[in-house]
Amino acid sequence: MTRTARLTMAQALTRFMTRQTTEIDGARVPVFAGVWAIFGHGNVAGLGEALYQVRDALPTYRAHNEQAMAHAAIAYAKASFRRRMMAATTSIGPGATNLVTAAALAYVNRLPVLLLPGDVFASRIPDPVLQQVESFADATVSANDCFRPVSRYFDRIARPEQIVPAMARAMQVLTDPAECGPVTLALCQDVQAEAYDYPESFFDERLWLPRRLRPDRGELEGAVAAIRAAKKPLIIAGGGVLYSGAADALAALAEACGIPVCETQGGKSSLPDSHPLNMGAVGVTGTEAANRLAREADLVIAVGTRLQDFTTGSWSLFADPGKRIVGLNVQPFDAGKHRALTLVTDAREGLGELSAALAGWAAPAAWTADAQAGKATWREAAALVTAATNAALPSDAQVIGAVQRAIGNDAIVLHAAGGLPGELHKLWQAGGPGSYHAEYGFSAMGYEIAGGLGAKMARPDKEVVVMVGDGSYLMLNSEIATSVMLGLKLTIVLLDNRGFGCINRLQVATGGASFNNLLKDAQHEVLPEVDFVAHAASLGARAVKVASIAELETALQAARESDRTSVVVIDTDPLASTEAGGHWWDVAVPEVSEREDVRAARASYEDAREKQRIGE
Repeated sequence: MTRTARLTMAQALTRFMTRQTTEIDGARVPVFAGVWAIFGHGNVAGLGEALYQVRDALPTYRAHNEQAMAHAAIAYAKASFRRRMMAATTSIGPGATNLVTAAALAYVNRLPVLLLPGDVFASRIPDPVLQQVESFADATVSANDCFRPVSRYFDRIARPEQIVPAMARAMQVLTDPAECGPVTLALCQDVQAEAYDYPESFFDERLWLPRRLRPDRGELEGAVAAIRAAKKPLIIAGGGVLYSGAADALAALAEACGIPVCETQGGKSSLPDSHPLNMGAVGVTGTEAANRLAREADLVIAVGTRLQDFTTGSWSLFADPGKRIVGLNVQPFDAGKHRALTLVTDAREGLGELSAALAGWAAPAAWTADAQAGKATWREAAALVTAATNAALPSDAQVIGAVQRAIGNDAIVLHAAGGLPGELHKLWQAGGPGSYHAEYGFSAMGYEIAGGLGAKMARPDKEVVVMVGDGSYLMLNSEIATSVMLGLKLTIVLLDNRGFGCINRLQVATGGASFNNLLKDAQHEVLPEVDFVAHAASLGARAVKVASIAELETALQAARESDRTSVVVIDTDPLASTEAGGHWWDVAVPEVSEREDVRAARASYEDAREKQRIGE
């Protein structure tokens, strides 16, 4: 006779979550590190009570904003290289829809997070309930249907027994290297509280280990033949290198074969910046050392990258029709982009087998030497733009240089949207794997502080330095208070250029007038004088404003010695950006305009589009 346990659906869900484990460095640990929760009607009575029952095994963390807490959960998974994860629960209505941006972020970046928004009554008896979205044509629609296009797996739990197959499928998606992404289980609020006799086997402990897919023999032979025929091979390291734990395998292949390596935003820190074959960032925000090789290479080995437009310069960086691509990726969708030779495999396993099959072969020594000479030249250019000056308004690059000198490359530097990703991608000298944390797949303003919180939870032994502009800070800063409440120290460097400086530069570069991005160019009666120091202090942080690069370095040293979150504010130049490096990016310019600047920009745009690789 099957043994059962009579539990509510919510109690069964939380008990199941406590029984899922993984193994890291030989130790068995829970897959779920906790649940972020903002309670309201729709989750406080059912799921809230269930979380209370398991609070010692599955901690619940209170946040101040639903989007931010999901960002923290996502950053935790990223900093854990997708081996561990968190969940987030909200009420129905605005609490749920506040999660949608975070779901899209996780979807684009292929990161695991379990989203548990409350939903309407399955019975429909009290309809319409508070915050319920009513469709005139479809009675099954709720606000949570917004999650469908941004969830790798979506389900609505309308009967208590449905949680059994739903969680089985959820765990497959959350832990699968190829399918990985957000899972949304919309929990009907009456069903959360309904009881069912669940089989005890549902709560058996389960160990989830990463699947190590090995390459198909034919695909491997094709890739090896293409590489052996190459005269100018180049490796692009994407985030899959880090998630696979393939940094050592990447270094071994590059060193044995003399192949230079460049890095995407997601793959940066796959090799330390000091590695002689690491050419640094590639693409729109790339170093000249990497981009020159990308233009000249006859073969590109794309490892664990989805080859987005910032990596490929909107496919103009790879314009040569003779250039071949080997797509080494665990996801066939990514491996086959632009008619690549597919090598569908786990990055660590695939790189290892390539190394074995290429034993004794190396790229021409002149190609390798030329790459290393280009890197030396780039390092000199980067040192010039990051050097300390006495400028009244320093550039982002000069602030980055100060942070690097004060903090070093062992800390985790974290950033997201605006101008900082471009400057940091080029200029930050990353140390070990995971020391560089960028959210640039969805480029979500507001990720930074919440993401720093999640990264600190995953890596409490590391200094976490969040670099954020005033625009992103004003969008989403509430988790400063959460970091203080939880005793999770962050160092936040706030660069105040009085507006959205990055998009203003893009606006002007495409011929537009400076309009509605910098505060001074936006419609206003009075320009606000935001006291960021007072604001951060009101949330419990140590806060200080500095007037120079020298003062910034001193303040950062003090922040490192503090045991509480610190916010260091510095005014910066909204117009300055690093001209060295970089590449064209396809941003459509109007064909018709009354402005001469726009017409000139359109002519340049049409010239640049001629270099794009199309038709593949």
